[in-house]
Amino acid sequence: MKTTLRNQHIIANQILIAFVSAIFGYNLYQAIVHSEKSHLTLSIILLAFTYYACKKYGYRIKNKKEKI
Repeated sequence: MKTTLRNQHIIANQILIAFVSAIFGYNLYQAIVHSEKSHLTLSIILLAFTYYACKKYGYRIKNKKEKI
């Protein structure tokens, strides 16, 4: 049960990383091209939250064989 929950956290973190990367990239583009429409500060806060979540729960699936 614990392994299943851990894998769910890892999958959620991978989705979160992809989402945050897309938002950060878009907002970085907005900051360069249209600085008045930029929300770069919010993107950096979201990036910090993602870093914390990945550090706490991990971001790779570890292959461990369970002992029966």
